[in-house]
Amino acid sequence: MVARYADQRVRLRRAVPDRLRACRRIDAVACLDVDDHVARRLAGLLARDAAALADLVDAHLGFAEALAAGDREDGASRLWKGDAGEAAAAFFTELIESASALPPLAGRDYPALLDGLIAGRVVRPRYGRHARLHIWGPLEARLQHADVIILGGLNEASWPPDTGADPWLSRPMRADFGLPAPERRIGLSAHDFVQCAAARRVVLTRSRKVEGVPTVPSRWLARLDNLLEGWERAEAFAAAPEWRAWQGLLDRPDDIRPAGRPAPRPPVAARPRRLSVTRIETWRRDPYSIYARYILGLKPIDPIDADPGAADRGTFIHKALDSFVRAHPETLPDDAYERLLACGREAFGEALDRPGVRAFWWPRFERVAAWFVAVERARRGGLAAIASEVAGGLKIEGPAGVFTLTAKADRIERRAGGGLVVIDYKTGAAPTGREVASGLAPQLPLEAAIALAGGFARVPAAPVDELVYWRLTGGEPAGEERPVPGEASDLAADALAGLERLVAAFDDAATPYLAVPDPDAAPRFNDYAHLARLGEWPGGGDG
Repeated sequence: MVARYADQRVRLRRAVPDRLRACRRIDAVACLDVDDHVARRLAGLLARDAAALADLVDAHLGFAEALAAGDREDGASRLWKGDAGEAAAAFFTELIESASALPPLAGRDYPALLDGLIAGRVVRPRYGRHARLHIWGPLEARLQHADVIILGGLNEASWPPDTGADPWLSRPMRADFGLPAPERRIGLSAHDFVQCAAARRVVLTRSRKVEGVPTVPSRWLARLDNLLEGWERAEAFAAAPEWRAWQGLLDRPDDIRPAGRPAPRPPVAARPRRLSVTRIETWRRDPYSIYARYILGLKPIDPIDADPGAADRGTFIHKALDSFVRAHPETLPDDAYERLLACGREAFGEALDRPGVRAFWWPRFERVAAWFVAVERARRGGLAAIASEVAGGLKIEGPAGVFTLTAKADRIERRAGGGLVVIDYKTGAAPTGREVASGLAPQLPLEAAIALAGGFARVPAAPVDELVYWRLTGGEPAGEERPVPGEASDLAADALAGLERLVAAFDDAATPYLAVPDPDAAPRFNDYAHLARLGEWPGGGDG
């Protein structure tokens, strides 16, 4: 085997020299040190402004055969063997036969033309199939007969195929050009179905789901079901129950072991010693998420080229408001609304090029901006200073050492009397007063505890007069102030005491990181539900 491919490795090594990187596309073939006369001919044709398609194909195939040649087998034998080789040979044979119908084309356009023509070809390998089993397309099935016909894919939009909407030619335009109507494909599908269904023995099948999404049966199948309904021999056409039982056995394991609630107990040294105030709520509601994120180091990956989601919208709005407040920390200009919109355009950036963002999010932000400017004008008179997106932290002594609580407050106001108001922007649902009081939403109270201790940069320690959520949705109403009921100092003390108990509990190696300890307090969003297998163990009686 080593000797068989030794010459081929030498050829490939010569075929991709370092100087190939400096070659232009049409000259790249000339750099290959494989059968010089063949390479020079193909390179010359690719460099020409006009060449016959037949000449291009002939030179291309000659070059490919020369490159595929080995020490014991010529290139043609190696290139055209097997299922893929036979399919390629059939394609190029058809291409050469019809090449005269096309005018000469530039050599540099040949690769793109070849890609477009060969993209729709399908190779159906015969390896591993029974000699009496064949998979045919509709055209092949019209010309052949078999003892048993299995019609698969009898779903709407598959058989018959979806005609879709032509973005270039309307129906009258197609008729004027002499092109067939889109419905002609449906007629051909009906013809194929009738011809195949008239065989001696037929099995009609379809997929109930495709990639987890329910499907609609084909119109011919639905019509047959309607005709057979109420007929005394309708049961003869029903699916054989043993077939469904066999199919069910394919996915049934030999032994079913339901998963229990995960309860990992990592060593204390591996447990996080630093969390933000937003993660404390997750720690309370779903400790397993903290385990997966900060101990296992698993972070969710955003989908490729996905549209911005609700979290991105909140980020844009926070960034725009922060930029505006920092630019105008004391008095507001007369054109404050226009300046806030300018900050919004900068924050949204390229996302505004997306039609959905431009049509739905931007009008909402305009309403949020109008509400925000109106509230700012009313509040600025009683304020001594405003700190926006200000970072802070607090050290907490635990049994295993110091635990650091971090925070970034959306807005902290210092009133003229010296008291502080801690404000959190919410573009979604705001926590209820009961959730804050019970410790399930400790973000604002913990920020108040940091402020009381002087833990925020540029914000000297002072009493906290009020905790407020600003709900910024852009709907009706566009914005809303929601003060947290209760004394801010008491809420801060309770939240800090609860955090100290939480730290002490998880500083014990016997404390597990349970997944959703209280189902009634489960988080709204859970990136690790699949890892914790939440769908398997709830209701299992394990407490």
